[in-house]
Amino acid sequence: MPWHAHLQLDYTLEGARSVARFQHNGPLRILQSLYPEGDSVCHNVLVHPPGGLVGGDTLDITATVGPGAHGLVTTPGATRFYRSTGPLALQRSHLTLAEGARLEWLPLEALCYSACRAENHLTLNLAPGAECIAWDVTALGLPHAGQPFEQGRFTQNLEVPGLWLERGVIDAADDRLLSSPLGLAGHRCMASLFFAAGTPLDRNRRDAALDAARAVMDAHPQVKTTAGATSPNGRMVVVRVLAPQVEPAMQLLKAVRVAWREGLWGLEGEAPRIWAM
Repeated sequence: MPWHAHLQLDYTLEGARSVARFQHNGPLRILQSLYPEGDSVCHNVLVHPPGGLVGGDTLDITATVGPGAHGLVTTPGATRFYRSTGPLALQRSHLTLAEGARLEWLPLEALCYSACRAENHLTLNLAPGAECIAWDVTALGLPHAGQPFEQGRFTQNLEVPGLWLERGVIDAADDRLLSSPLGLAGHRCMASLFFAAGTPLDRNRRDAALDAARAVMDAHPQVKTTAGATSPNGRMVVVRVLAPQVEPAMQLLKAVRVAWREGLWGLEGEAPRIWAM
């Protein structure tokens, strides 16, 4: 029987403390809130006990961040889209930030198994003064296990309505896309990291974010030639990277996140504790 799960996660600022509350239906949970940086930033781990999605499964995740609150969400491991003989596996995440809110949306990678039929949607809405650092990392097949992405289809949709839309369809039969220098050029991991603001960024601040990202790329020779940083509009800075596997792409994104946290928010690059386990 397919799993249909929904999670509603809400952050509010109570006094000087960011507080998380959630409601769930089906196999989605938020673990205990952690405060390794003090009360102002609330760290949470999103858990999907089945460990992956098969055909017909749907995960709906809705997160809101109230005025002045700061939430950080990650996962304990990869999201897995398993083989499907028919129905789609669907994950949808809707993030809404109120005035002056901050959110770090940092789920670990999504793994697309051969013969999966999957869609992943992320929608972000920002009020004036709100800011978000978020990433999306997708790997095709399991190259370490000798399981290439030989069949299947994966659709990706990342959107800040009215501001930015990145949509891609990866079909295992599309060799031109997967192998051509104009496509993935044989790489099997694609990743995007973005900083988005509800208010236009000051030019100096935007340039500093771009310079910081490019400096990190220069220090990561494995992906230096397949990564780039751009500012597609006055409210966003985007880093994109292709890699043969997840690890070098994720190392780059983590390092850029630290640089942006320090340069844009004046915060230390605190990593979620779950990443060290």
